[in-house]
Amino acid sequence: MAAENGTPATGRRLAVLGAGVMGTGIAALAIGHGMAVSLADLDRRRLDEAPERIDHQVRTARLMGALPGDTEPGDLATGPSLADLMADGTRFTAVIEAVTEDPDTKAKVLADASALLAPGTPVISNTSAIPIDELARATVRPVDLVGTHFMNPPCLIGTVEVIRGTHTGEATLDALRALLAELGRQSVVVDDAPGFVTSRILHPMINDAVRVVAAGTASAESVDRLMQGCLGHPTGPLRTADLIGLDNLVDSLWVLHSRTGDEGCRPCDLLLEMVRAGRLGRKSGRGFYTYAYEGEKA
Repeated sequence: MAAENGTPATGRRLAVLGAGVMGTGIAALAIGHGMAVSLADLDRRRLDEAPERIDHQVRTARLMGALPGDTEPGDLATGPSLADLMADGTRFTAVIEAVTEDPDTKAKVLADASALLAPGTPVISNTSAIPIDELARATVRPVDLVGTHFMNPPCLIGTVEVIRGTHTGEATLDALRALLAELGRQSVVVDDAPGFVTSRILHPMINDAVRVVAAGTASAESVDRLMQGCLGHPTGPLRTADLIGLDNLVDSLWVLHSRTGDEGCRPCDLLLEMVRAGRLGRKSGRGFYTYAYEGEKA
């Protein structure tokens, strides 16, 4: 399914920048719907592992009925950068930036991408908290920039938060909504603000749930069971935190804290201790829960 570099596209081809959890998840969603994807990451090991991870996600989602089972998967090309993927003349329908939730890193990637792309190519920043207008300052054409907040795993969650920046063009917004519809996702468009809607509500709530555990009031499992059984939260806040990645959660909370001044968004000490210890959630095998082939244990 993978090639070292892209080939000139005869149809729609999506570029995804970043081969981490969200980048590979978004790539799997597109490939599972038959769309060709070019994936870029400077980390050679992560890039080498990406095709197998994406293939596993596509197969699993199809078994669960979350992706169409009768669609030929799109092809996957990989390379270290967008410039490398475009070197042979490949052009993209849209580019999704999905690198780490760090404003400076995202701004650099978006600046480089917007300088390479033809005017009118949608540049999509996948972010959980960073304002799109802030990122737009780094781009050549802010009119082409729009935000998304895909939830993890993208193949299983059917709604995507779409963030319209002050400068986002209507054509850019329309192109993104059409792309998401092609990927079987519903889009909900919101205006720009730190954390938008989902993270502004969810992440401080998770932070509070962690404080309850840190205070010894209840275990992580008890908190999640109460939130599921009494308040209808599908997975519970602490399983959700493990799925987000505790390092990503901390990064988002710092963004919210610095841009809103809300002390409820200051990451609590237990979260910071867990990140320092490498307990990042599902991706590291241990967070509030332990993840192993035989199942999960609190």
